[in-house]
Parts: sequence; structure tokens; C-alpha cells
Amino acid sequence: MKKTKCLLIVLLVPFVTLLAQPDNSQKVITRSTMVGLGRTNILDTYLSAEHFKGNGMSFLSTVERQRDGHRWSTIIEHEANLSTVDDRANSKKELEGAYNFYWGKLYSWYLFGQRLKLQAGGVVNASAGFIYNTSNSNNPAQARLHLNLMPTGVASYHFTLFNRKMVARYELNLPLAGIRFSPNYGQSYYEIFSRGDYDHNVVPTTFVSAPEWRQMLTVDANISKNITLRIGYLGNMQQAKVNDLRQHVYTHRLLIGITKRFSIIPHSL
Repeated sequence: MKKTKCLLIVLLVPFVTLLAQPDNSQKVITRSTMVGLGRTNILDTYLSAEHFKGNGMSFLSTVERQRDGHRWSTIIEHEANLSTVDDRANSKKELEGAYNFYWGKLYSWYLFGQRLKLQAGGVVNASAGFIYNTSNSNNPAQARLHLNLMPTGVASYHFTLFNRKMVARYELNLPLAGIRFSPNYGQSYYEIFSRGDYDHNVVPTTFVSAPEWRQMLTVDANISKNITLRIGYLGNMQQAKVNDLRQHVYTHRLLIGITKRFSIIPHSL
């Protein structure tokens, strides 16, 4: 037993020592803030069997951190949406709002003299939102809560156009598995929250029961040494079929914003 403990200590000391060593490499941070306008398409059979279409706006904040000489980077995204939509007869209206938080890790490869950067990894997506039908007197609103694990891929290409440094970037997020809140077919929110009648309201999901296709294409053009104009497109197609209820929220946004890149150099002791 003593020999085993001694062996474990000998094996763990180099590992612990490595973790304790400070990483003095320079950290490069890319921060982007964008707003977008575009179309929204909504179906929620808990509220109505009708399809609703209209316009919406989005706010998107993206931060990516990576240390020099390191392959792994951390990506954080905040996405907020708000839409107003009408049915085909323009007689009913729905309001939709959602907040999505994405946090993940990406591994990088560099090709063609580092002009092309490929990244692959995964993000955790936590989402909270609502759909409100202004015409319904009974059960007028639907809550949207889900947590997803999403494989992610990013491709960025650096090039020069009109003597300006530019970057074309494409990001794709797909669902793997998660959990979602949903009332059951014919169940009211009064039954869930006032009477406490649970009826399979927290549902495990996969890419089959809750498929999603989120993609973003942007182009950056340098304005100054550290500030870049970013324009692009964000499409988020979310679907779900749980508890005999169907829902989809499709958003398409044209984006414009500013990107800043800066470095943090750690102080050496």
C-alpha cells in the first residue's frame, strides 16, 4: 500500500508541477459586436396551427480568446432576438423573443501559410425565450427553454482586396443532444406551475427530435490597426417535435458591426 502511494506521488508530481507553472504566453482576443435585421418564420402548435411570418432584429456579441503558440481557443457568444410576426390572413399576431448563450472550445489548424484557419470543437448552448400570441385568451404564451451540446466548425480565410486586409469567416453549429422544457399536449401552464402536475415536461432531445442549423458568414475589412468593419449573415433554423407538439423558429439576419483585436501580455515576475 505504501509503495502504491509513493508511486502515485512520483507520477503526479510532474503533472501537478506542470499545472502550477504560469502560462506567460501572449493572449490574443477578438471581440465582435453586431446588430442584425431580417425575416422570422414561426410555428408553435401549442399556441396555433398557423404559420406566422414577419420581421425581427438581433444583437450578437462574440469573443474569442487564444494564446500564442496554442491550438485551443475559447469562444463565447451572446445572441438576443426579438420578432413580431403575423399569420397569413394578417388577423393574428405573435411576439417572439429569445436569448442564447454559447460557450465552447475549438482546436485550430493552419494551412496555406496561415492564410486559412480551420477550427473544430463544440459549444454548450443555453437558451431562454418566449412566444406570445396576442389573440389567445387561454394559454397565450409558450416558454422556450433548452440546453444543447453542439459540435462546431469554423473556417477563416485571410486575403487582401483593394489594399485592405480582409477576413472571410464561416461558422456552423449543429445539435447533438440536450434537454428541453415543454408542456405536454393539452396541458396548461396552470397545471404545471399552480397545481404541480408534472407530465414529461423536461424532455431529452437529440438531433432527430430537435434539429437545428445555425450558420454565420461574415467578411471583415480593416478600418484601422485594431478596428475592423464586419458585415455578414446569420441564419438560425431551430425545430422541435416533443410531447406531440411541433415548433420551429427560423431567423435570417443581415449583420453589421465592429470587430476589435487586441493582445494581453502577462507581466513576468
